[in-house]
Amino acid sequence: MSLSQTSLGRAGLPRWLIERVWGLEHAFERARASGKAEDDTRLRIFFVLILFAVGFVALAFGATRAALFPDAAHVGGAGAPLGASRTDLVDRNGMLLAADLLHYGLYIDPREIWDQAETRRGLKAALPSLDMNRLERALRGNRRIFVAGALTPEARNRVHRLGLPGVTFEPEQRRIYPLGTTAAHFIGFSDAGGEGLSGSEAALNDDIRTAARSGAPVPLSIDLRVQGALEDELYKAIHEFRPVGAVGLVTDIQTGEILALSSWPVFDPNAPGKSSVYAQTNRAAASVFEMGSTFKAFTVAIGLDAGVATPESTFDAREPYKLGYRTIHDYHASRKILTLVEVFQHSSNIGTAKLGQAVGPERMGHYFDALGLTKAAKVELIENARPLTPRVWNDDAVASTSFGHGINVSPLALARAMGAIHNGGRMIPLTIHKLEPGTKVDGPRVMSERTSLQMLSIMRANVTGGSGKSADIPGLSVGGKTGTGEKYDPAIRRYNGQKQVSSFAAVFPTWGGVDTKRYFVLILLDEPKGTARSAGYSTGGWVAAPAVGRVIERIAPFVDVQRRADVGQAVPVLPPTVEELGEAR
Repeated sequence: MSLSQTSLGRAGLPRWLIERVWGLEHAFERARASGKAEDDTRLRIFFVLILFAVGFVALAFGATRAALFPDAAHVGGAGAPLGASRTDLVDRNGMLLAADLLHYGLYIDPREIWDQAETRRGLKAALPSLDMNRLERALRGNRRIFVAGALTPEARNRVHRLGLPGVTFEPEQRRIYPLGTTAAHFIGFSDAGGEGLSGSEAALNDDIRTAARSGAPVPLSIDLRVQGALEDELYKAIHEFRPVGAVGLVTDIQTGEILALSSWPVFDPNAPGKSSVYAQTNRAAASVFEMGSTFKAFTVAIGLDAGVATPESTFDAREPYKLGYRTIHDYHASRKILTLVEVFQHSSNIGTAKLGQAVGPERMGHYFDALGLTKAAKVELIENARPLTPRVWNDDAVASTSFGHGINVSPLALARAMGAIHNGGRMIPLTIHKLEPGTKVDGPRVMSERTSLQMLSIMRANVTGGSGKSADIPGLSVGGKTGTGEKYDPAIRRYNGQKQVSSFAAVFPTWGGVDTKRYFVLILLDEPKGTARSAGYSTGGWVAAPAVGRVIERIAPFVDVQRRADVGQAVPVLPPTVEELGEAR
C-alpha cells in the first residue's frame, strides 16, 4: 500500500471508501495510459459532480431537520438543555423552588425583511408585551439586532408560524422561580450569566453549578408547608399593624436548619430589577435591630449558668434602679420584690439589670461572645450583617444589654443564640442545607444542660403566666419571651418612643430532655402601629405573640409535634446543684 493509502487508513476512513477512491484514481490512470484524455476528463467531471451532489444532500438534510426540529441541536440525551448552568433547587421534601428553562431571544435583521408593516403587525399580535420602541429601532437599522429575550417556547412558536423573513431566534437559558415571591429572600436569584447574586443562589453557587453536570437537584433546608404558614400569619400581622418591615423565622434547634424565613417587603426573583433595594433586603440576615426584652432570656440563662442566681433568687424592683448617671425603670412597674422567674415573667428591666451587675462585665462579655451575639451569625448566606455592640464592656454596657438595649443583632444571630440556650447548651451553626434525617450536629458547649432545662421551664412559665400568654397553644407546651425595643431616631438624636421594634421569640415544645426535637419561632415587626384590637399598644405581646402562637399551631403537624393532653402549667424549675454553684464562672 502507498504512503497516501497508509495516511488515509490512519485518518480513520472506512476501508470501502478508501478502496472506492483508489479504484477511481486507477481508472484515471488507465484512461491516460490508453491515450483517451477525453475519458479522463469526463471521469473527473463526473467525480466532482458526485461530490457536489452528496454535499448538497447533506446540507438540505441539515436545514430540513433544523426547521422541523429547532430544539434538537440544543437537547442532550436526557432531554435537558446542554447549555444549562444551574441545577434545580428544591425544598426538603423535593418541591421545586428554582429551575433553568429553555427560552429564546428574538432577533431582527432589517436587510432581510420584505414588508416592514407586515412584520410590525405580526410581531405586535404574537407578542403583545413587545417593546415597540425597540422594534422600531431594529426595523430602521442596518444590521441584525436583539429585540426581546426570555420568550417561552409557546411565544416563539407563535412568531415562527408567521414565517416572517428576517426574524430569527437564538436559544437561551433563563432561571425560573415558579413560586414568585414565596421564600424569595431565602431562595435568592441569579443573573443572566448563571451566577447567583443573593440568597441560596449566591451562597450555594458552586454547588448548584457543579450539580448541573449530573442533573441532580440541590435540596434546601426549608419546608414549603412551614414557609407557607409562616408567611400567611406574618402577612396577616403586617396587614393589621402596618409596620415598615417585618421578619419571620422558624429553625430546628437541634440541627440549625432554617425551616422557614420570610422578610417583608417582598420582591419577585423572576424580575428583581422591578423592586427596590429596600424590598430586596433580607431583614432576617442583613439587618440588625435592638431586640429589647428577648435579650432577658440570655441574661437569665447567663446568671443561672454563672451561678450568681437561682430561680428562687430575689430582686428588689420596688424602686427604679439608679446606676451612675442613669436611672432604669420598668415598663409596667410591679413595685415589689421579685424572684428570678417573676423578673422574667414581668419583664422587669430593674431585676434584669441587677442580675447583669451580679454577673459582671467580664463574664457578660465572655458569654455574649460565646453565644455569637458579638459577631455575624454563622450561616452560609452572604447577606449576613455584623452586630452593633458596646465598645467597652463596663457596668453601663452590662445594664443596657441585659434587657436588649445598646446592642443590635440580626434575627438570625438571635435565633442561633436562642437555639444554644434551649438545645442543651451547644452552639451550632445555622444552615440552609437539608441535613439527612437523624443527623447529629454538635458544637462548642456554652452552657450546661441543666441551665438549658431551667430556661425551657422559665420560658414556659412566661407563656402560662407572664407576658407571652397570647402565644399559648393547648397541648403544645410553648415557651417564649416578648421583646419591644425603641428605635434610635437620627432626626431627633435620641430614642423615639413612637418607633419600636416589637417581637416574640418562642420555643416549642418545652417538655422532655435536652435531646427532644424543638423548634424556634420568631415574628418581628419594625415600627408597628397599635390598633383598637390591641388597645392602642404596639408592643411585642400585642402584635407579635399572637401571630407566633398561630404559626406554631399550624406547623406542629408538619414537624411531627403531637399535642399532649398532660401539658398544663410550667414544669418545676430545677435549682442548680452544689457542684454547679462551685463551678460558677
